Amino acid sequence: MSAVGDDIPLSEGGQLLLERIEADSTEPLWVLCWGGTNVLASVLLKIQNTKSEAVAAALRSKLRVYTISDQDDTGVWIRHRYPDIFYICSVHGWNMYGMAAWCGISGDGWYGFDKGGPDPSKISKEWIRENIQIGPLGSTYPDYMFIPEGDTPTFLYLIQNGLGVPERPEWGSWGGRYIATDISAKGLRNGHYSDTVDEAVGLDGKTHKSNHATIWRWRDAFQNDFAARMQWTLSPELSKANHPPVIILNGSKGLEPLHFELEAGSTFELDASETYDPDTNDSLTFTWYQYKDPSATQWSVHHEVGQLQFEPLNSTGSKVEVTVPPPEKCCLELISREALPRGQLLHIVLEVKDNGTPPLTSYRRVTVQTLNEKLLGGGGGAEAIGDVMRDMMIHGYSPICVAVTAVPCDSNWDAGYPNSSSLFHAVSVWLVGRPR
Repeated sequence: MSAVGDDIPLSEGGQLLLERIEADSTEPLWVLCWGGTNVLASVLLKIQNTKSEAVAAALRSKLRVYTISDQDDTGVWIRHRYPDIFYICSVHGWNMYGMAAWCGISGDGWYGFDKGGPDPSKISKEWIRENIQIGPLGSTYPDYMFIPEGDTPTFLYLIQNGLGVPERPEWGSWGGRYIATDISAKGLRNGHYSDTVDEAVGLDGKTHKSNHATIWRWRDAFQNDFAARMQWTLSPELSKANHPPVIILNGSKGLEPLHFELEAGSTFELDASETYDPDTNDSLTFTWYQYKDPSATQWSVHHEVGQLQFEPLNSTGSKVEVTVPPPEKCCLELISREALPRGQLLHIVLEVKDNGTPPLTSYRRVTVQTLNEKLLGGGGGAEAIGDVMRDMMIHGYSPICVAVTAVPCDSNWDAGYPNSSSLFHAVSVWLVGRPR
């Protein structure tokens, strides 16, 4: 904050940033912060001091900030003073960067997380020397000291390859997955997105669950993409390097997600058979899977999110039939088990990978809004906790205790249960377990 104040003039960088914020454009302005946010803080203060409240708010609404943790004391100040700003940031103890999601890009060896999960082969100095430090541009790429490309998740987040949607941090992308810190309409409603977790199968064949996994799960693909881009710098001839496949899904060639609204239990088809590769000799591999983590509202993804079923319809796997889970698996309120007319938003990812050198991957996301027009499948209430405990034991956890927290009807919590006449409402259930 020593660089921010009413009487402190903007730096040259601050002036340039202010010009871009004030530019006549309706497009969002992405501000990627790698070493602290004092320049952004000084510009925000300048706007506050020189613009009307309405104009200042309109200018802030154009901002999309993705910062690599808080590397000075202005980040907390910004989020407290301007909570309306769209702001992606891992929050943790000071200087404890190994706790941040962005370290998943390459920090597993240095920081020691998710041992056996991430594949370190494509972040080694040998791999970088052979694939990145080549040609007129790559030869200037320095050897790394701690971890390579630590700030790069902010850039990967904006690469449009059919996987991520920049306005939806909770959906996940090469740049990680982040969720809203505060979803309440009554608290300090803000635009801050912070770390969440993904489950990903690691190099060791085991499932790992961490914030870092939201990035390292894509490492093979984004490092191959990096290597291919360096090849592009070596020759002007298109045929001298590999290029990613172009996905056409159900006749749509764009990168935006395909969205369906479908009744629970129904089936539909996805057809990517028109997909092609710009390099005529490359063959393609199609992989369809459900990305469950963005659909979950809490930690236990497999206890909450309904399972989609995929049935191949041709020999290449480019066309599949998808079955939506039944209403009792995707259209019930988590605790009360009350049937809902609109249930979970389920995510499908299509990966298409070529066999070029290096092999490159393109994506297409499909979202399925589950519907339950007849309100089927409801009931169970607290009995559903027994189902969860059973699932925990099946998956290797021994329950220690179940505690139900109750709140009197006349408390503020009652506003959410207007139809109940019981003396107490059970508002939370805690399952405590230990691995067998």
